[in-house]
Amino acid sequence: MTNILLITSSPRGAEGLSSRVATDVAEQIKARSGGTLNTRDLSAEPLPHITPAYINGRMASSEARTPEQAQAVGLAEALVDEIEAADTIVIGSSMINFGPSSQLKAWIDHVTWPGVTFKYDENGPKGLLSGKKVYLVTASGGVFSEGQYASFDFQTGYLMHLLRFIGLIDIELIRVEGTAYGPDAVRAAMVSAEAQIRTALEGAA
Repeated sequence: MTNILLITSSPRGAEGLSSRVATDVAEQIKARSGGTLNTRDLSAEPLPHITPAYINGRMASSEARTPEQAQAVGLAEALVDEIEAADTIVIGSSMINFGPSSQLKAWIDHVTWPGVTFKYDENGPKGLLSGKKVYLVTASGGVFSEGQYASFDFQTGYLMHLLRFIGLIDIELIRVEGTAYGPDAVRAAMVSAEAQIRTALEGAA
């Protein structure tokens, strides 16, 4: 049985296209595998930005942490536990000012944890999370997969880098793009996303 973690982060909540498509992907995987689905909606329940309590607390022993540090580190531990418990992770990300939303960035800042999700050895950085499948859904009003604005896409490359940095290297990318050009463009983007989903899920349990 597959344990699925769905992370949505659109500031538009469930109406955001990244959230809608990511949810569809997760539900299809659940239907195929008969697995369990755990959802973390970063728009409905936003995480705090990291603070000195988190930065200092994660470097201190559990016995030496102040109550504030223990609370901050405990939240990060819970987020990492969710990742570790999952076999499949589905992430929905909406482009905000050419990058991911601050909601998703806060999640990344909590789970990118030296000694826990990555480390450095004689060969350089090594991700400590492994053996998981990731489906990354990115949504954008413009077209950034190719053409004159491709160099402006600081969302996709950043997310792919950070996920691989912590060991999540098996990633399927699904783009929902060009949605700012009217209803017909939205429909075309969704049709394209559905085709990408079919391809991504071929051979899935």
